Amino acid sequence: MAEGLLRRIGGSNIEVESAGVEPSSVRLEAIEVMSEIGIDISGNRSKSADEFIGRDFDYIITVCDKAKETCPVFPGKAVRIHRSFEDPPAAAAGEYQWRLGIFRRVRDELDEWLEDLSKTILV
Repeated sequence: MAEGLLRRIGGSNIEVESAGVEPSSVRLEAIEVMSEIGIDISGNRSKSADEFIGRDFDYIITVCDKAKETCPVFPGKAVRIHRSFEDPPAAAAGEYQWRLGIFRRVRDELDEWLEDLSKTILV
């Protein structure tokens, strides 16, 4: 979700890549709640952070504590930025509508934080 939000926020001014420490699949709940705000992530795929070893980045943004702790080291000038958000798949047990509610809340929290963050890093 963070990748889709950052692409919308930054437009063609930034290049965004996202990866996880335990990639799996893009959750249907994430696709649905992002679609609700006009962002299509249905073509995205879950990638491993290892795919990006050797690449230079300006920023490494982590949004959960597990990622912060296990993210590979990317040498160079990358500024690391971290804020922990609830992991929707881990918290989203129960009926589909209940899970959507959790995904929506985390989406909105991410969106607000990334909008604020973009004002300082996209200048």
